[in-house]
Amino acid sequence: MDIHSEKILILDFGSQYTQLIARRLRELGVYCEIHPGPIPAAQIKAFQPRGIVLSGGPASVLAAGSPRPDPLVWEAGVPVLGICYGLQLLAHEQGGRVDNSAHREFGPATVDVRGGSPLFADLPRKLDVWMSHGDRVEAIPPGFEPIASTSNAPFAAVEHRGRRIWAVQFHPEVVHTPRGAELLRNFAMGICGCSGSWSMKGYVETAVEQIRAQVKDGHAICALSGGVDSAVAAVLVHRAIGDRLRCIFVDNGVLRAGEREQVEEVFGRMFHLPLVTVDARERFLGKLAGVTDPEKKRKIIGREFIAVFEEEVERLAGQGERAQFLVQGTLYPDVIESVSFKGPSATIKSHHNVGGLPEVMKLALVEPLRELFKDEVRRLGAELGLPRESIQRQPFPGPGLAIRVLGEVTEERLAVLRRADLVVQEEVRKAGLYEKLWQSFAVLLPVRSVGVMGDERTYESTCAIRAVESTDGMTGDWARLPYDLLARISSRIINEVRGINRVVYDVSSKPPATIEWE
Repeated sequence: MDIHSEKILILDFGSQYTQLIARRLRELGVYCEIHPGPIPAAQIKAFQPRGIVLSGGPASVLAAGSPRPDPLVWEAGVPVLGICYGLQLLAHEQGGRVDNSAHREFGPATVDVRGGSPLFADLPRKLDVWMSHGDRVEAIPPGFEPIASTSNAPFAAVEHRGRRIWAVQFHPEVVHTPRGAELLRNFAMGICGCSGSWSMKGYVETAVEQIRAQVKDGHAICALSGGVDSAVAAVLVHRAIGDRLRCIFVDNGVLRAGEREQVEEVFGRMFHLPLVTVDARERFLGKLAGVTDPEKKRKIIGREFIAVFEEEVERLAGQGERAQFLVQGTLYPDVIESVSFKGPSATIKSHHNVGGLPEVMKLALVEPLRELFKDEVRRLGAELGLPRESIQRQPFPGPGLAIRVLGEVTEERLAVLRRADLVVQEEVRKAGLYEKLWQSFAVLLPVRSVGVMGDERTYESTCAIRAVESTDGMTGDWARLPYDLLARISSRIINEVRGINRVVYDVSSKPPATIEWE
């Protein structure tokens, strides 16, 4: 069976939780896609969904210019579930009434559930939920029935079984609604009739067929960084087209200890991917000499990477290996950001990953992961046989250690940071925390301080340790590492890494801080 034959369409009206709706549905084995809330009826019909979910959103349905769905949504002939703003849209557009509430609900609440609705099948009559709304539905449209309420929201959930429309005021997708996944299961599988057949095994088979159909007898290249996304994309494409894929790994001189050797071992000798390693260490470090501004570092590394990559592609073309396709590890959140109903946001810093390659290369993109979230990519990697240390690898920025050596980047300072960072990685792994943390690493600061080592005065560098817990890197909290772990890390760095005599721990969250220091 085509794993995309059972689909839920999520219409995004700007909620910060929209991606969570998709993640929860996919965790149930139900394929879904996020599209902008106001997409036209023709696109909705072309999608052929089993059901439609209307997300929440920051706007008020009472405000001029607030986003609206195509009217077809209410008569689409498939089940519809409105969440928060989706409920208010239903009431406002279908003959009910929405008013600004005098008591804005934000936080935990308990809804009283009326029995009999398939949306609440096998759920208790009192349900802990998470509310986040200002407007309140004061009257529901004709033909609709209330199926749950709170003291502040008499219509916390409503339904019209004849029209196959349901809506809730709360957010079932967030962890603060403990049994929200069961409600979503009731909608997707009980009401919409999805079987839950979405799996990574099925995805591999479908993706391989699609890649072969796209590339045909052509050749492809992939910039392999060793990170999870490019690694999984490369192995998947190699399974589809074999040695007509060429992977290029650029050693830019700002990698962690043993990183080049690990990439060559796993992808060259274990998976037998056609791999070219370009040693460009001197070239990159020469360009970075004397540069201390973090944005300049990022731009230099990005430009130089593109230049090196282009040169290598031309060299391969001269040997008869001219590529027509470029493999990229684009993920679904990247796609969502480009098409969803989002407001403007300020550029805090250039993205960690090296930007897209120039259009002058005239290469068609192969993006086999563009339908997947990060956790799905990891599961796909396991399905493809990648070693656990590769698929569970913590994110590593494209500019590498250049933005963890604060100030000027030199061979000497990089060597100091590599040794300190290796201690962090070893101790975090020994403590069994590596896979539980989003990122954990060392930062070399341009700060020197006085110390005493072996009865002698020292004046050496300071090292900061950063450990963050997060689900997607968009927000994060500093990890409460055990004191004995921090003590071991500090002791080992000071005793084993010449050039550091002081270790500090970063206890700032994102926001207001960023995860990387630069």
